[in-house]
Amino acid sequence: MQRTSSLATLWIVAERAIASLEHLQPVAQLAARWYVGAVFFRSGMTKFHDWDTTLALLMDEYHVPFLDPTVAAWLGTACELLLPVLLVLGLGGRVAAAGLFVLNIVAVLSLADIAAPALQLHVFWGSLLAGLVLWGPGRWSLDRVVAPRLRARLVGPAAADSRYTAQRHAA
Repeated sequence: MQRTSSLATLWIVAERAIASLEHLQPVAQLAARWYVGAVFFRSGMTKFHDWDTTLALLMDEYHVPFLDPTVAAWLGTACELLLPVLLVLGLGGRVAAAGLFVLNIVAVLSLADIAAPALQLHVFWGSLLAGLVLWGPGRWSLDRVVAPRLRARLVGPAAADSRYTAQRHAA
């Protein structure tokens, strides 16, 4: 009997610890958005400020499949400047994270010879971005405020609660 009581107490303590950790999710999501956004934005600013080097790298070093090097330079730089801002704000957060995830993969695949430490950074950034795509930008994002209002305006007030819609379709 004592053993069951001890296990029950341990279970309750574990549940409380998990609940406390769940309160930290918005902080972790914001930190991930900020960190990855800053990395990609700085990269975009470097490309923008040294455009001749950017074009030379895309013509000689990086071999982006299916794209002309000049188009790849413009597209990559634009994505590295716009998507991180959206990601940090959490506005279209999943779309921004998905775009940067793809950009990250293209960067790794386009460089024939990538050093192990650089590859590890790309894997880390990709992991953070994958988490943001899967779980969203979090409570501390503009998506949390804008999306329900936009949905209500587009779909109508009766279906404004997506949980209600999902439950109704599941039944």
